[in-house]
Amino acid sequence: MFVVGTFIRGWTKIIPYKRNDNVAKTKVSILIAARNEEDKIGKTLDDLLAQDYDKNLVEIIVIDDHSTDKTSQIIASYANAGVKLIQLNEANALNSYKKKAIQTAIGEATGTLIITTDADCRMGPNWLKTIVNYYETNHFKMISSPVAYFEEKSFFERIQTLEFSYLIGLGASTIGNNNPSTCNGANLAYEREAFFEVGGFKGIDDLASGDDELLLHKMAAIYEGKIGFLKNIDAVVYTHAKPTVSEFIQQRKRWASKSTRYKDKLVIVLGISIWLFNLSIIINALLAIIFPHGESGWFLLFQLICKIGIELIFLTSVTNFFKRKQLLVLLPIMNLLHVLYFVYIGIAGNSGKYHWKGRMVK
Repeated sequence: MFVVGTFIRGWTKIIPYKRNDNVAKTKVSILIAARNEEDKIGKTLDDLLAQDYDKNLVEIIVIDDHSTDKTSQIIASYANAGVKLIQLNEANALNSYKKKAIQTAIGEATGTLIITTDADCRMGPNWLKTIVNYYETNHFKMISSPVAYFEEKSFFERIQTLEFSYLIGLGASTIGNNNPSTCNGANLAYEREAFFEVGGFKGIDDLASGDDELLLHKMAAIYEGKIGFLKNIDAVVYTHAKPTVSEFIQQRKRWASKSTRYKDKLVIVLGISIWLFNLSIIINALLAIIFPHGESGWFLLFQLICKIGIELIFLTSVTNFFKRKQLLVLLPIMNLLHVLYFVYIGIAGNSGKYHWKGRMVK
């Protein structure tokens, strides 16, 4: 309860940002690492080209990561619109192709501000100018902006949307508490010079994941107080939940793998505390079954009521921001599933390999 209480405090401390009418002056490089996204990359590029922003101050660079479908051809078809295609040509196998792709693009980028998003994301026409306006007003070195799931096609995807909103709110709250811990590379901005100042991905480039969170940690270590979270609905990037349990598990194992490189002891303690709390719920549930007349059942009920209650307070504010408060009815079900998967992922994500984009990585 105390941990979620700090989330509520951090989220509340972030004041919703209202864009002003100042004319943008910052040149921006938007980077996308794409692999086998032929069915989505076109819509993403259309959204980027439709941004209400001075076209002379924007460059779009897409790095094709050895796609085996028509992704590169689709990207190339946007050349006349100014979209630049870079194709990775790595002869030797890597464990972190995405970091290699981003680092390669940054080496060729000319923008002052780097913004990364994914090849399956959608954004409104005011997305870019909202981020830049926030940057020019506050002079942050790194800006984490919201990401949300949309267009759910199943009950499972709707539960993911609620849980993902929790994760985005959690990341925002750590920034609000001036202890940045997590963010999402699908909507992340940082100064190009700051990227080089912290050494880029050096030291974390052997890990498949972490182009967002681990870079955030490096930035926060040098630029204290210079990390911002942009709480503005125009700044939201939209993507899709995973359609199957298998894909969901592989995604979360990839995300959890980053925790092996966390250096901030507070973040590590926080993660372990949450994991142990969820484990205790499972243990008490088993004890309640084995000893039905014992006190474990009552304690289990108390844990669940406290967990759901405090998370309801937190998620009410977060889902209100995303305009998805109707998802709160799924909170009890999400909690039960979350306990099981969180304990499993905490082990599996830090102890083995996983599939990502058709590759086995670790």
